Amino acid sequence: MNSQSKKMELLGSTSIPKALLAMGIPTMVGMLVNAFYNLVDAYFVGGLGESQMGAISVVYPLGQVVVGLGLLFGNGAASYISRLLGRGDKENADKVASTALYSSVSVGAIIIIICMVFLHPILKLLGATDSILPFAATYASIYIVSCIFNVFNVTMNNIVTSEGAAKTTMCALLTGAVLNIALDPLFIYVFDLGVAGAAIATAISQVVSTCVYLTYIFRKKSVFHFRVKDCTYTKENISEIFKIGIPTLVFQILTSVSISLINNAAGDYGDSAIAGMGVVTRLISMGSLSVFGFIKGFQPIAGYSYGAKKFDRLREAIKTSILWSTVFCVIFGVILALFPTAIVSQFTKGDAEMIRIGAASLRANGISIMLFEFYTVYSSLFLALGKGREGFILGACRQGICFIPVILLLPMVWGLNGIMYAQPIADVLSAVITVFMAIPLHKKLNEMQRKTAEISTKDND
Repeated sequence: MNSQSKKMELLGSTSIPKALLAMGIPTMVGMLVNAFYNLVDAYFVGGLGESQMGAISVVYPLGQVVVGLGLLFGNGAASYISRLLGRGDKENADKVASTALYSSVSVGAIIIIICMVFLHPILKLLGATDSILPFAATYASIYIVSCIFNVFNVTMNNIVTSEGAAKTTMCALLTGAVLNIALDPLFIYVFDLGVAGAAIATAISQVVSTCVYLTYIFRKKSVFHFRVKDCTYTKENISEIFKIGIPTLVFQILTSVSISLINNAAGDYGDSAIAGMGVVTRLISMGSLSVFGFIKGFQPIAGYSYGAKKFDRLREAIKTSILWSTVFCVIFGVILALFPTAIVSQFTKGDAEMIRIGAASLRANGISIMLFEFYTVYSSLFLALGKGREGFILGACRQGICFIPVILLLPMVWGLNGIMYAQPIADVLSAVITVFMAIPLHKKLNEMQRKTAEISTKDND
């Protein structure tokens, strides 16, 4: 059996536990290490001072918006590709993959140019204070340009995972992350480049990850060919990509907006508050990205099963994913809730105020992240099934619909505590909304399964 047939077997017939392990664990490990090197950046930059730590916290959401373009095309295409492969339409799946890859890089380049032209106003909008702005501008001028490689990587990440090659994604993420971890202290301290050194280390790691994906393409390991001539901007292909990709992009933008709102609100309490909340954001991202990585392996299985009308398989994949990701989130949340002071203190030279603020927020977030997996499985499931409207609504809850009103209003009545507890409150509200959206989805799937069984019975008769 060739590698392409094995990929299709993995998506369509391998037992769910084995398929989830094969698809979810590699992407989870890759994204876990990817998130870890973001923490390593914070760890080494934190040794430079609170203003430098605040600088990378301010730039972080801008990079996430640019990378969101990769998610717009990559995640949008991945959902459609999985369903096309489930229906056996390999030819159109190939065209969708090529369209997504070349479009994301082209649009990404345009957005990066715009960001660089208006860099200082954007950084101030994101919460940079006068003391943070010079460091933020230095870091961003390198980091944002290098994001063109990250746009490519994120798009390929989703497409490669959709065809069942999760190990390639893990390899690309791991290679870049390990290299970044090794280069950070070298460029920051040995070469004495400060925050610029952190940005250079990240840029080099992204280029190396890109090389891993290019090797995968040129060695013809992929199910797809990625040819410019295969870019097909038909109404159906674009609408299918955008109806899933746009909710994903909006989710990414809302994540950046939420971080910016936290930075702006924390700015009233000084650079220590911005730095403390920045550390919490990166720590929570480490857990959330790990869950996203695992669920990224679940999505193509769900989309393929739905396209092939294998509803029992789909239902088992949902239950298993919720169970396994819940175990992870509980363990991760308990660690954060029990040892917040010890964890936050690793990211500063001894700023007591930063530690106090960060520890209090981390404890609350550690408790609420135990609900994260339930919300994430269903927000990803709606997108995998091609239900863009429902995926949009649920995807916008945690960082938008629930979070924005809380972060705007709560600090007015609760001061700094309102900033620290805004995300945990939004997490609880999002979990409640998820329950009310999951119930009708399962009713719909049961009805579709019943109709499919009736049609199959009539055909057999």
